[in-house]
Amino acid sequence: MYFDRKSWSNEQLVAIYRQLLLPRLIEEKMLILLRQGKISKWFSGIGQEAIAVGSTFALDTDEWIMPLHRNLGVFTSRNMPLHRLFAQWQGSEEGYSKGRERSFHFGSKQHHICGMISHLGPQLAIADGVSLANVLEGKQKVALAFTGDGGTSEGDFHEALNVAAVWDLPVIFLIENNGYGLSTPVNEQYRCATLADRAVGYGMKSITINGNNILNVIEAVTNAREYCLRDQKPYLIECVTFRMRGHEEASGIKYVPQELLNKWAKQDPVAQYEHYLLREGILQLEDVEAARNSIKTYIESELALADKAAPVVVNTQKELDDVYAPVTASVLPDAAAYTSRLSPGVESRFIDAVSDALYQSMQRYSNLVLMGQDIAEYGGAFKITEGFVQEFGKARVRNTPLCESAILGAALGLSLQGFKSMVEMQFADFVSVGLNQIVNNLAKIYYRWGQQADVVVRLPTGGGVGAGPFHSQSNEAWFVHTPGLKVVYPSTAEDAKGLLIAAINDPNPVLFFEHKALYRSIAGPVPTEYYEVPIGKARQVQTGTDVSIITYGAGVHWATAYAKENTGISIDILDLRTLLPIDYDAIKESVERTGKVLVLHEDTLTGGIGGEIAAWIGEHCFDKLDAPVMRCASLDTPVPFNTALEQNFLAKSRLAEYINKLIFY
Repeated sequence: MYFDRKSWSNEQLVAIYRQLLLPRLIEEKMLILLRQGKISKWFSGIGQEAIAVGSTFALDTDEWIMPLHRNLGVFTSRNMPLHRLFAQWQGSEEGYSKGRERSFHFGSKQHHICGMISHLGPQLAIADGVSLANVLEGKQKVALAFTGDGGTSEGDFHEALNVAAVWDLPVIFLIENNGYGLSTPVNEQYRCATLADRAVGYGMKSITINGNNILNVIEAVTNAREYCLRDQKPYLIECVTFRMRGHEEASGIKYVPQELLNKWAKQDPVAQYEHYLLREGILQLEDVEAARNSIKTYIESELALADKAAPVVVNTQKELDDVYAPVTASVLPDAAAYTSRLSPGVESRFIDAVSDALYQSMQRYSNLVLMGQDIAEYGGAFKITEGFVQEFGKARVRNTPLCESAILGAALGLSLQGFKSMVEMQFADFVSVGLNQIVNNLAKIYYRWGQQADVVVRLPTGGGVGAGPFHSQSNEAWFVHTPGLKVVYPSTAEDAKGLLIAAINDPNPVLFFEHKALYRSIAGPVPTEYYEVPIGKARQVQTGTDVSIITYGAGVHWATAYAKENTGISIDILDLRTLLPIDYDAIKESVERTGKVLVLHEDTLTGGIGGEIAAWIGEHCFDKLDAPVMRCASLDTPVPFNTALEQNFLAKSRLAEYINKLIFY
């Protein structure tokens, strides 16, 4: 293997050697610990160390890296305390994830490393968001994201590259092409000549290099970084290497031909670089032995520190508390601090209240970025952001490609850099293509390693407008099941504004559902001031003694209309407003007033939130009930297009029937 030292001094070359040797010797120790049962799983990067070490070496220490399973060299090159890394791998509370994650599924904001999730592809879009933040702040910094040869087949890879190219983001995408995705060889994964060729379709420059040559990696990443900063464009590097051990140790490598292992053993990045230094007289054999001995001593001393960690003490309340980042009390500005788009003293439509909440939030937070399809000049599918781009500029009001997953990942990347973001789904139905980013990345990141995800996702939802199965479904229950998310669903214009402002102020990921049919059909008094409606608190619409209707969204208006037409029945109506967390205290109070409960929602019956509420009432308020808790929901079918079929589908068509069942039970 040829090494071009260029202008590196002997001291620098030796320093690179020690950085390259450290992860190799750690891994050799980890394999021993694995056999001893002291760790449960290990993803080996033996044979690939030059890529992680070289790329980290070429970056500034405050430039974010999004590593994967085999990138131990990223963590060691960022000088993370080794005893804490050992504690992490042993599942200790003193590790970076407090025993909640294993191997490399953790990050550290202090070290500018973003922890991966097992789905691999989503890491790439986070780098887009970090780079966007750098661009908005005028920082000359790049972000670097790793992926493997297998990961380049995922949609997230292509979405992330497309967004970076369209938005001219200084991102380095680095592919570790190690020959196999678990046991699947590359000839069964793609047909392009090289993976670097994939950059061409995105108008992006790329290069393929020998990933086992540490000096090659440093040079390639250094050059890519200079290009990204100079031209403000992304760059793709394919590092050809080989995985010398199994995907993880339990899987083995029986599927790898021995001649292939023999070939790559001769290309070992540590051995080859060591031979080069010896051949050039930069190191002597005694220097090599001394370096290895000192590193091994360091490893043993750090391991001894990790072994002194106290056993994990299970604290259920702490586990629950650490699902969400703490919300500090908002200091609201004076009434005249921000201008409003609403007319004082005039009833405002639901849609105008949503728009005003965004407008005033954009005034308050200079680091708030709005992203969505057609939200800039066009003003969004429902014209909620009409005129925003003229006032706040395209840097902060950003049209996006049809890349929902990448945009949600970019929102998380913005959060790493202290930005807030709002992502608009054109319709709530379309969030399905970004589901992984929401339920696995945004929702879990604070619990996993203490990094908040300051992201609001707005979702125009619901039926009643004849839009058919893909523009009308109510999918809020998909997310209520996911700890770490907050799910908000207002029914009035006043609550729409106050809850959206509260959602933007909240440092946690909030899914904000807006019923499309209410946008222009519902109006009410909305203050022009900047104000919050607290997340997690229900609203008592009216009190009653005969029947409780617990509902939200359009259901509130169905229930209210029914109550006005049936004044002989004393109906208690509770508007949940927030579905996660739920205001169980308000639910209990309503149950106690009536003893008969109907849970009403537009979502379909099976798996809807009504089942959860009914179960909670049965468990906690059974002695207060005079009848079984009933659920009135939409049919268990997709939402039909024909208006007659749609009206029959909706829960509203069966509301009177269920109330009568309860009254006469």
